[in-house]
Amino acid sequence: MSKLYTIFFLLITLFSPVLSEGRTITGPKVRLANNDIFVSFSLNLEDKTIQEIKNGIDKELKLYVDLFRIWKIWPNEFVLGKLYIRTLKADPVKKEYVSTSSEGGTLVERRFKSFESMISWALSVQDMKLTNTREIDPGEYFIRVTIESRIRKLPPVIGYLFIFLSENEFKIVKDSGIFVIEGTK
Repeated sequence: MSKLYTIFFLLITLFSPVLSEGRTITGPKVRLANNDIFVSFSLNLEDKTIQEIKNGIDKELKLYVDLFRIWKIWPNEFVLGKLYIRTLKADPVKKEYVSTSSEGGTLVERRFKSFESMISWALSVQDMKLTNTREIDPGEYFIRVTIESRIRKLPPVIGYLFIFLSENEFKIVKDSGIFVIEGTK
């Protein structure tokens, strides 16, 4: 019987998603100005992930910024969202640091002189305009920030055959505080 428990424990630990110890989201901070909703947040990575990037392993981060409306009786309603894809590339031999950010059809590529400045730029979002308050109904809202890092590209066949195998290296979710959008009069 103890062998069965051992096998069960090994299977659970092998196929469970990786816990995001040491990875935290600071924020999200919501600011309302001139009928616009602005969001700021940053990601703190663990030392192991930072060292991997420094050693030349490329990372791709997906940053989802979603607006939800709170309902008293019904589940929270997804209103709108934005997706940013940030890539981090470091060449330790040439001392080159490149990061890209894409949203929809816009691609921004930046080159940095230091690794720290690349990390600072790529892992933070400052005053991103989410939407105008005139475009949404009055009510109580919150922002949900989800950041995930994909494991290196796996062939699609592996994902279909091993559906229990996680495709994410990590996934972190954090919600902002509740804020109120008043009706326009």
